[in-house]
Amino acid sequence: MQQNTAYKPSQGLSIEDYAVDEDTISQRTFQTQFNIEPKNQVRLVKLLFMQYQVPNLDQITIFLQDFGLSVAKSTPESRWFNGYGSEPYVYHARKGPRKFGGGAFLVETYADLEKALKVPEAKVLSNGIESLKDAPGGGFIVTLEDPEGFPISLVHGQQQDQSQAQPPTQIILNYEVKKPRVRKFQRFTQGPAAVYRLGHYGLVIGDFQSQFAFYTRNFNIIPTSILYLENDKSENDKGTCGDMVSESRQNVAMFAHIDRGTELVDHHSLFLVTRPPQIHESHVHHCSFEIHDFDTQLIGHHWMLNKNYRPAWGVGRHILGSQIFDYWWDPNDFMVEHYIDGDVVNEDTPVSFHPAASAKDAAWGPDVPQEFLE
Repeated sequence: MQQNTAYKPSQGLSIEDYAVDEDTISQRTFQTQFNIEPKNQVRLVKLLFMQYQVPNLDQITIFLQDFGLSVAKSTPESRWFNGYGSEPYVYHARKGPRKFGGGAFLVETYADLEKALKVPEAKVLSNGIESLKDAPGGGFIVTLEDPEGFPISLVHGQQQDQSQAQPPTQIILNYEVKKPRVRKFQRFTQGPAAVYRLGHYGLVIGDFQSQFAFYTRNFNIIPTSILYLENDKSENDKGTCGDMVSESRQNVAMFAHIDRGTELVDHHSLFLVTRPPQIHESHVHHCSFEIHDFDTQLIGHHWMLNKNYRPAWGVGRHILGSQIFDYWWDPNDFMVEHYIDGDVVNEDTPVSFHPAASAKDAAWGPDVPQEFLE
């Protein structure tokens, strides 16, 4: 008689950040080893909005509304889209040939805009400090070009709208023992997964060391996780987490957060990854928007499927960052993501080091498509 195989059941745990990984250093040790001077940095507060140039504003409007965004303002040449958070907009589309316009970060002071104009190795794309007089919320903006040609914008003075920050109701969940939802039945309406805010974006790059240095030295951006490849070394000559520049390890990717001291921030607002050998041009990988909960995510997923949009990867849960993800291709072949339940970190969260294969790992979900990795 064939015996049944006994499997260990699946389990989910919420583990303290300092206890998850062994290969770590403190954030302050990282800054010391990499010769980072915080007083010289442009001080970022949060990621505000993405910028894209697209051939057809009506086409992208239909897609983004099905994705869960709303039109905040429209002109013949531009459209601004918001979520239900306090930001006046989280996505700006300009009319023109397909082009990535970069992410925009809120900075602490007007003086940070002035400092941004003097960032080494950056080309100033804007006409100095420009007024955002036509954009919802107003403010002032400086746009730079990083060493690989990607725009990055810095914003100050934008007026936030707290009145529109009305999150959906948190539903009550019953578990196998605890059942707080008593005589209340779950009911849902069909529709797009409403976007709350912008969370992060990622770049596929050619020169990782140059981009890594540019973002971590000139801005208060600090790695949460660094991914590496092992070079051809003997087992006795492996690098350790303390080796920021090591003969035995080649750093190839970074999940990075905005350093706000003790304030809790997203696991990453910026993601950099070295492009694979078969890809010859650097490009944006995706931008990601936070939504409400798992039901919202799955309802939104099926809404997008029923509209015949092209899925990229999902639904699944990442390991690094922990988000439950759902990636989609827009009509211009830019990738966008819905996510929920992402990690939050602060200055006490250690910088962790992982083999590069970790970037494609998921706790659960479909296999990662090759197209996603490129």
